[in-house]
Amino acid sequence: MTLTRRIIPCLDIKDGRVVKGTNFLGLKDAGDPVELAARYNEQGADEVVFLDITASRENRGMIIDVIQKAADELFLPLTVGGGIRTLDDIQRTLRAGADKVSINSSAIENPSLISESANAFGTQCIVVAIDVKRRTTNEPGMTRIKLSDGSSCWYEVMTRGGSKPTGIDAVKWAKEAESRGAGEILLTSMETDGTREGFDIPVTAAVSESVGIPVIASGGVGKMEHFYDGFALGKADAALAASVFHYGEMTIAEVKNYLIQRGIAIRPQA
Repeated sequence: MTLTRRIIPCLDIKDGRVVKGTNFLGLKDAGDPVELAARYNEQGADEVVFLDITASRENRGMIIDVIQKAADELFLPLTVGGGIRTLDDIQRTLRAGADKVSINSSAIENPSLISESANAFGTQCIVVAIDVKRRTTNEPGMTRIKLSDGSSCWYEVMTRGGSKPTGIDAVKWAKEAESRGAGEILLTSMETDGTREGFDIPVTAAVSESVGIPVIASGGVGKMEHFYDGFALGKADAALAASVFHYGEMTIAEVKNYLIQRGIAIRPQA
């Protein structure tokens, strides 16, 4: 059976508004999260992701009221991340209307949270988000990944909204997250985020090949070909994008039709 690939708009939220930046910096306002979520619901998105991108850095909880309002507007799966640290946080987020939760910094700081939350709520509810950055240093034991120019690097896991290096190898961490019960990996490359130059294919392919759970490619979409590359070259199960959808440069229907024409198994518009 051929699995259909998913197209997922991502809403990065700061102070109750959707924002977008480049390489996790230079954030600009992109609209109201509930209004945008409702638009993507109408356009036929497969899922919507809400990420409160400064919750961990500011050491605060997720904005429950925004989740509740969006959940009332949506008839598709909603994944919520940012500031989720405990089983109580996860339960509160799911009760507010989320279908899945995304954990990032808290999973690194307390890896047992992955297994505990998967046991409590089911693996299908638990997404482990991994923000990564390229490193060219020759650290022993790290997974070297070949780049398009022939050089190689390893990818370091970053936490706290991309502000804190961990020294952890991204591919190894993805495997551990899976072994602990994660149902999906949301992989964002800080190298390509907001650049509109395409997904970071080398690390996306490396992680996709190393785990047996779905991998969501994130960071860098600027044109429709980038979605195709994420699936065909990056071997991702889902592709996430933000600004190209927020600013109306392309619709989800247009992306899906393009991918179907190029032979990618995608869920068609209703």
